[in-house]
Amino acid sequence: MEDKKNLLANTFTWLFAGLLVTFVVSYFTTIDNDTILSVYGAFNGYSYIVYIILELALAVALTAFIRKINANVAKILYLLYAALTGLTLSGIFILYTGESIAYTFLATSAVFGIFAVIGKTTNIDLSKLGIYLFVGLIAIIIAEIINVFIMSNTLNMLLIVLTIIVFCGYVAYDINRLLKSDFLSEDEDKKSIFYAFQLFLDFINLFIELLKLFGKSRD
Repeated sequence: MEDKKNLLANTFTWLFAGLLVTFVVSYFTTIDNDTILSVYGAFNGYSYIVYIILELALAVALTAFIRKINANVAKILYLLYAALTGLTLSGIFILYTGESIAYTFLATSAVFGIFAVIGKTTNIDLSKLGIYLFVGLIAIIIAEIINVFIMSNTLNMLLIVLTIIVFCGYVAYDINRLLKSDFLSEDEDKKSIFYAFQLFLDFINLFIELLKLFGKSRD
């Protein structure tokens, strides 16, 4: 039981570190639009695509090869992923007011905390929930692609709400999975990085969708 508490504490420490890196990079990338944005090219054509590709590559490396790589390498990849996420998210400080971003972050933290507690305290085995969440996420992605062509505001709003529900489910699922510790390794550092990365993805996606729903545009 003590091991599970330590794993949970270490996981949330790394989750906090990743989120801190993301929002610091995102904020400082947009402090001076004339200089920093031009240097990093966060929204200049191919640069943005490169960031997305690098993010996907790092995500694959962390999920598929984390059991094989060194724990320190896993930490570096995780923090690098968090930094790249900060670059790709830097546009939120241009599109939305700082106040609405702050409030949305707090709201995301509250929602995340509620479903983390549900995942921690429930006696229900949530392991079978994973496949349904994955299928739901794939269906949402397909529907979003379709909506690019039909441009339905109603469908867009529905997809935002459904995405929030899916990632709330993922928070509970990942916390429950962490406590059952199905990660096939004795390395506590790699376990905490693996689960921190999963929860990081949950938090960021929740934040983005809640910001779409409640964020106040600068316009």
